[in-house]
Amino acid sequence: LTDMGMDQSSSHATDDRNSGSESGVPEPEFLVVGHIVRPHGIRGEVAMKAITQYPERLLERDILYLGPDYVPYHVEEIRHHSKGMLIRFAKITNRNQAEVLRDLLVYVHIRDAVPLEDGEFYIYQLQGIQVLTSDNSLLGHLTDILETGANDVYIITSPEGKEILIPAIPEVILSIDIEHRVMRVNLLEGLL
Repeated sequence: LTDMGMDQSSSHATDDRNSGSESGVPEPEFLVVGHIVRPHGIRGEVAMKAITQYPERLLERDILYLGPDYVPYHVEEIRHHSKGMLIRFAKITNRNQAEVLRDLLVYVHIRDAVPLEDGEFYIYQLQGIQVLTSDNSLLGHLTDILETGANDVYIITSPEGKEILIPAIPEVILSIDIEHRVMRVNLLEGLL
């Protein structure tokens, strides 16, 4: 899975206003890469938590998009700091202006995303995918992804509305067919 290459083994793709992709899943125009947590200092910098496996790619960006309306902001400086990044945007010159950006999501345009490797998917491509067991029984549809330290956990909602948690590991995930919108899983003992 990937957002800006964001194999966060989960990327958080959000906006699906754009045209559909070949798999029939609408391709978003923007992918989330971070979350502004607070102003930093008095000169307008903001601290951002990176939500991408490739935070170093953000160092190359001249423009980042903020908030639900994807407002473009020109980046004057971006650097690693502690567990996140510090960003100085053009025209944000004091703490009061930076405070307005608190809690906004930070996006890149899909065209700036890291190209996917074989076997990698954007999260938006997995949302709603049909999940079948190895014996072709319908388990449900993938409705959410939890990011954990070791591996992601897929939340499958059964036809009865029950949530089933399955680890995104090779022993469980047998195959993912984005074009036909089907994931096949091997239910290890104790998963249900």
